[in-house]
Amino acid sequence: MSVTIVVGTRPETIKMAPIIRELEEQKTDFHFIHTGQHYDYNMSLQFIKELNLPSPDHSFVLNNNKPALQIGEMMTKLDDVLHKFKTKLILIQGDTNTMLSAALTGIKLGIKVGHVEAGLRSYDWRMPEEHNRRMVDHISDILFAPTERAKNNLVEERVHGKVHVTGNTIIDAVIQNMSIAEKCSKIIQSIIFKKFSLATIHRAENVDDSKTLNGFVDAFIESPIPIVFPAHPRTIKRLKQQKLLEKLEKSENVQLISPLGYFDFLVLMKNCEIILTDSGGIQEEATAPCIRKPVLVLRLSTERPEAVEAGFVKVVSVNKNNILKSINDSLDKSPKLPLTSPFGDGKASEKIVKIIEYINSCK
Repeated sequence: MSVTIVVGTRPETIKMAPIIRELEEQKTDFHFIHTGQHYDYNMSLQFIKELNLPSPDHSFVLNNNKPALQIGEMMTKLDDVLHKFKTKLILIQGDTNTMLSAALTGIKLGIKVGHVEAGLRSYDWRMPEEHNRRMVDHISDILFAPTERAKNNLVEERVHGKVHVTGNTIIDAVIQNMSIAEKCSKIIQSIIFKKFSLATIHRAENVDDSKTLNGFVDAFIESPIPIVFPAHPRTIKRLKQQKLLEKLEKSENVQLISPLGYFDFLVLMKNCEIILTDSGGIQEEATAPCIRKPVLVLRLSTERPEAVEAGFVKVVSVNKNNILKSINDSLDKSPKLPLTSPFGDGKASEKIVKIIEYINSCK
């Protein structure tokens, strides 16, 4: 079965990398497309190069930033390319506009859709990601659920596709790349604090809300442990608009740094004390055996309840006082974390490729 892998953002690239490597190992024919959703080099093609992946067969330059227009533009460009490939299966990951565009294009062209990381639910309809993942799950033919809970969500919603529990490829990626990261990365030499917390924020419902963003900045500045803050381009833009960037830059408690490559970020996760984030993927990465760090989620909900139940993650809301209290509690109590990840054993990519090959052999 000819497979086309479609990515467009940093998390998708990282999570699909183990599958691409496994396809290469098994000598399975595949094509690779980058939609250009993350247009900045540091947020997209840098990761492809860093992870030693093959160059995409096609990379797009998008003219639209508005979600609806962007999705339409990606569908048009994907339609042109997929006709040339004559692919039988589109393999997508996660909950982005790229994923939705590829899935809709596949359906219209009569191409089967395989969804990696299917079945996640936050039940928070304010999040664009929730819209995307629900729609794609219901039009996918093969659904690779990372956990039994994710599978149960899909079964309860009566999706039409076949569901397989595989684990999450992000654990594969962390295990495969941590030793390389520690050899290659020099990031620790640039960190000015001996002990620090690592913070990331980028979600629209957080950084586009002035009250929430102001609260985050105050919490970082007042944190009982220094904060290392790699700032997403979207976040920097909003900080400037709210006249908060200079405030952060002047704080002796915050080290504001540019977006990082994957290896640098892995090293910071391993060496920090606590992680503060509104990211979904980081909640998973932190559970990998070679990282095992407590995560405070700066949101009102999470689509990774398995990490909460395992003790890795605590949802602390977006309130400044709640964030500061949770940082103090985490530092004081130093929670004992499990040795294994609730998101799998690092062999998800192997399972996914075996399923694809089995389906192909049954044709």
